[in-house]
Amino acid sequence: MGEKKDILREIDKEIRDILYRYIKTQSFTYTEREKEAEQFLMGHLSEIPYFKENPQYYGTYPIPGDSFGRAVCYAMVKGRGDDTVVFVHHNDVVEIEDFKLLKSYAFSPDELAQELYKIKDSLPSDARKDLEDDTFLFGRGTADMKGGGAIQLALLRRYSELKDFKGNVIVIAVPDEENLSAGMRAAVKLLEELKNTYGLNYKIMINSEPHQRKDFTQGIFSEGSVGKLMPFVYVRGYLSHIGKVFEGFNPLNLMSEIVRSTELNMDFCDAMGAESAPPPTWLYLKDSKKQYDVSMPLSASGCFSILTLDQTPAEVMEKVETVCTKAFGKILEEMNESYARFCQVAEPVAKELPWKVKVTDFASLCEEAAGAHGAAFRENYEKKVAHLSQSMREGTINIIESNFALVEFVFDYIEDLSPRVVCGLIPPYYPNVSNLYFEKLDPQVKTLAQDLDAYTWETYRQHYTKEYFYTGISDLSYTSIREGNRTLEALERSMPLFGDFYSIPVAAIETITMPCMNIGPWGKDFHKLTERVCREDLFERTPRIINKAVSLLLDDPSLA
Repeated sequence: MGEKKDILREIDKEIRDILYRYIKTQSFTYTEREKEAEQFLMGHLSEIPYFKENPQYYGTYPIPGDSFGRAVCYAMVKGRGDDTVVFVHHNDVVEIEDFKLLKSYAFSPDELAQELYKIKDSLPSDARKDLEDDTFLFGRGTADMKGGGAIQLALLRRYSELKDFKGNVIVIAVPDEENLSAGMRAAVKLLEELKNTYGLNYKIMINSEPHQRKDFTQGIFSEGSVGKLMPFVYVRGYLSHIGKVFEGFNPLNLMSEIVRSTELNMDFCDAMGAESAPPPTWLYLKDSKKQYDVSMPLSASGCFSILTLDQTPAEVMEKVETVCTKAFGKILEEMNESYARFCQVAEPVAKELPWKVKVTDFASLCEEAAGAHGAAFRENYEKKVAHLSQSMREGTINIIESNFALVEFVFDYIEDLSPRVVCGLIPPYYPNVSNLYFEKLDPQVKTLAQDLDAYTWETYRQHYTKEYFYTGISDLSYTSIREGNRTLEALERSMPLFGDFYSIPVAAIETITMPCMNIGPWGKDFHKLTERVCREDLFERTPRIINKAVSLLLDDPSLA
């Protein structure tokens, strides 16, 4: 018991100190300010005696080609043996638009609480109660997720002071989690290099994202992370004046049917045991008109999000194409019925409408353009991709706009002018991962959630339930990948921007493959004005739970 106190004594004060300084770095995602978190971390680590004596064990790992020059921060306590536990957290945060007049307090928890107290009657009842009871710490990044990062950093420093540490612990701090996970995709290659350099055996990756409780009396351990895909749909119509509607094909009509056929469609959900992925929802929808005129738009485009537990990109895209095909057929049937009624009272413009169902994937569209224009298309296509990639790095165009600009470019080389639907994927792609999918799981990992629950009940009289998937989307998605080559083939075929601008390091993921678990504090209202983290979890429970996990995984009872 004495050594346990030596390791964790007054860790609450250290976590608080780290967190209050960490959140002062206003590291808004996909901005130059993310580097502020990197600078803080390097300054913090450089003051720790262990890393002063062993500078080779910490540093930064630049993200290749990153427009903001961002880097992954890492630090390793190198002990005896090869067994290694990896901690990961992200250090970017979302913007603070909804803070309005309280923006200047967003990164100062104590001052923010005072200001929120003045407007407490306007807050949701749950947030008002947590504020009045002083059980939660408010502020941007307190929950998502510099609170978890502060816990990891505090534990790492304490491990660095042990003279005969058994095993190894690495902390990885990544930028860009809230955007494209460029940080984590680079971190995979870093972990591959560390593994090869030091002969490490990765036992598990522990993330410390906040968890949301279904039952306020029970915490949650997540043994995996939900996957994410963002299919896009591009509908090419046929122009006509609104006075001649049957001479054209309005893409908005078909796109509306596709949206209604996919929004919250449970057929896209997969389930594992009692867990189910949420149904899809649309994130973007737009037609091609730049200004008003009396013709129908030439095209409509949009994308929606699909979360997965087991489905592959190829399986999801097959479902998307099936929905689009059925929707196309339904719209043509309705159009022909309407045209038949119109012809009963007006002179027909044609015997029947000429349109046929035509749904294709992006790769097939490119093959069609290349078949018609050969080397000229391929050369100009590469130039277009390079131009769009540079524009995205400069921030003059976003990734969704770039995707559809590329589709429009390919259509310039398509000679068939008839209406059609093009389907594909927009980055990012998050593989679904779970310890369920490991055929031979380390016994210590297999029983870890159960062992930690026994610990939390004995110590805090609080149970923690186990779920197989963290549904908030996390960087744990890159700890393993199934059918890597088939996934690459599907992404290359369906994702226009896959390549130099966006890629998945499949080979590196397969090299570092490890189980994962999310062990984080209880948090609420992520990305909102009332974002907050439970004080007792942050300062007391979670650091001790993670420390217990490390002691079990590295087989060192003296830690706990």
